Amino acid sequence: MTGLIAFREIVLKVHSRCDLACDHCYVYEHADQSWRARPKVISPEVISRTASRLAEHARDHALPSVTVILHGGEPLLAGTARLRLVCEEFSRALTGIAALDLRIHTNGLQLSTRYLDLFAEFGVRVGISLDGDRAANDRHRRFADGRTSHPLVLAAVSLLRSAPYRHLYQGLLCTVDVANDPVAVLDALVELDPPRVDFLLPHATWETPPARPDDAPDAYARWLLRIFDHWERLGRPVPVRLFESLLSTLRGGPSLTESLGLAPTDLVVVETDGTLEQVDSLKSAFEGAAATGFNVFDHAFDQVAAHPGVRARQLGLAGVSDSCRRCPVVRSCGGGLYTHRYRERNGFDNPSVYCTDLRELVDGVEGRTARRETAPQLSDPAELARSQEELTRILLARLNADLAGDPDWAHAWELVAAVERTGGAGADALDAVLDHPFTRTWVLAALDAAREGRRGGAEAARRLTALAAAAVLRGGLDLPAEVAYRDGEVYLPTLGLLRLGEPGTQGRASLRVTDEGYVVRDGRSEHRFGPAAGDARWQPVRTWSPGPDAAPVALEDLDPYRNCFPRPPRLRLGAGETEEWRGRLDRAWALLHKAVPGFARTAAAGLTTLTPLAGGPRAGGWGEAGRSGPGALGVPYAAGVRETALALLTGRRRTRLRALTEVTDLYALDGEWQHPSPWRSRPVPVSRLLADVHERVAVEAYRRATAGPEPGGSDRIHEALDRLSAAAELTVTGKRLVAELRYELKAVDA
Repeated sequence: MTGLIAFREIVLKVHSRCDLACDHCYVYEHADQSWRARPKVISPEVISRTASRLAEHARDHALPSVTVILHGGEPLLAGTARLRLVCEEFSRALTGIAALDLRIHTNGLQLSTRYLDLFAEFGVRVGISLDGDRAANDRHRRFADGRTSHPLVLAAVSLLRSAPYRHLYQGLLCTVDVANDPVAVLDALVELDPPRVDFLLPHATWETPPARPDDAPDAYARWLLRIFDHWERLGRPVPVRLFESLLSTLRGGPSLTESLGLAPTDLVVVETDGTLEQVDSLKSAFEGAAATGFNVFDHAFDQVAAHPGVRARQLGLAGVSDSCRRCPVVRSCGGGLYTHRYRERNGFDNPSVYCTDLRELVDGVEGRTARRETAPQLSDPAELARSQEELTRILLARLNADLAGDPDWAHAWELVAAVERTGGAGADALDAVLDHPFTRTWVLAALDAAREGRRGGAEAARRLTALAAAAVLRGGLDLPAEVAYRDGEVYLPTLGLLRLGEPGTQGRASLRVTDEGYVVRDGRSEHRFGPAAGDARWQPVRTWSPGPDAAPVALEDLDPYRNCFPRPPRLRLGAGETEEWRGRLDRAWALLHKAVPGFARTAAAGLTTLTPLAGGPRAGGWGEAGRSGPGALGVPYAAGVRETALALLTGRRRTRLRALTEVTDLYALDGEWQHPSPWRSRPVPVSRLLADVHERVAVEAYRRATAGPEPGGSDRIHEALDRLSAAAELTVTGKRLVAELRYELKAVDA
């Protein structure tokens, strides 16, 4: 069957009875009472058949690993012999097919060294249910005669924490009760030093709503936020899955728990009689809510995966109610646990019965952590630059791993390493060459070639030797710098183009530094080149300064990797053309500083390279960002002063946003969600809408200062900002960027 989401987690009910009488238990105290008709303990036949079905499923879907959770009732009541059989059968069936992650979830009352020795043998990790201190735990987790279970659970945890078994300790699961003291609950759990704590909202539906002692619609949120605040004060002493899931989704990452987020379910339940069911919590909704009609003897797991009830919990955004789809926190809360949405008149097509709680909880966690969770690259240009530099080096290291077996590449890599080992001026020179924007372009192209199986080692090695040689020359190093040239020339990144022969020729030449410049030796001939040599065979990279205090910007019309913009670059400009372009750039820059000084200063920050592009300005006059490092910008050579100014402004906005998206998460990429755009006829993804707004705020400021506002321009930007503010895909960093754009627009409107 196509389009199925494979099950990676199996809940295996090994015993259907329990030795506690918890009054909040979804198995025994809620709507579905099917446990009464099931065998108390799982049979060997069900164990064997389930293991075979899981192995078949893992093989068919090429799953690298599967998780089997032994559950109940109380699973320890099955006894060590039956649990050993489970471990042996599943280990045997999965050997050579997928890694097996065995776990057990227990109330701990029966836990002893007999069980733990068995679990140590098979690597079974143990999770224990505990609702906090004695007062909290005894509110619900009691024996049928009312006796406390708390001392026995503490003894079980103490045994589990002891030296021989500590590695099996998986964590503690606590069911929330707002009548308990949240601070005391967390302190009691933390005192037991669990590897992880999880908090579970009590199962409830719109038909059987949760208890709210003060009738407050956000009572559970307020309780959990008090836990969160205390957790923060303690320095986050243990991982709390609920909170870490929220922090993950707010950063644009995945949900870490089924009860939150939009990740599709990949879990199936096997009852003691071999019946295959959906997630267990559905038993809280109505009799038969979890049923599928399948069993392990007659049906494969794929048939369960195709069940409409299972597929309904795999639809992501499309699987939540209409009001949830419009909610800005839906990525984090996911509409709540599927069970908690149930209402008799329309099934599960509702927000969670905890909707208000979930909204307050997500907003509360975000409000408390947004400043710390916001990526520093957003507000600190130096941090953004450092992150981009690190990204280039990561990509270069990946390319080295791909080409390490190529002898030409290995030789060139050793020269780069030798330059770096010199430290001081040599390391600084190497940094300057690596940080050249088109170094990134070259690395990405070489990675593409390696990934596609094209022969790119020799070409990549030529560029790397030229890069190393440029660093040797820039740093004035006494190191051998040999370059390979093709078609009679070699480009030395950041320095210029050296012609070594006629077109069509190729070979090698060595370079070195002298007091008067650079010397190249090709065969028996040797000649000087460089800034003071006056050699016609040497074409240096020209520069332009955007201001008296600004660093010079390279006018890059030589680098063969400058062909990375949407339109082609100009060939080498003549001397007169260069002076004409410099003058046009000077006037355009002066216009920007006069019209929009704040935007102009931002545009100047980090600009290192301008490439003249063929043709005149396109409609709107946008500048062009390429597949390069963030300092490069392509500008139409034939554009007038006003168009050049606008191209500089918009192009720099584009490169800044692209640089941010390369090193930070501004929005999640796990859905094809579309948003109406004031400027486009069709809905667009949040990335496009954000890019449009990011550019148009600056354009609106420029037009107001130079030609008057565009009719309705500001209104359309406000409309788009409102849509972005409601977009669930935005991370905390993305939301902070939208807030910055609002602030910029407010200044424009003033």
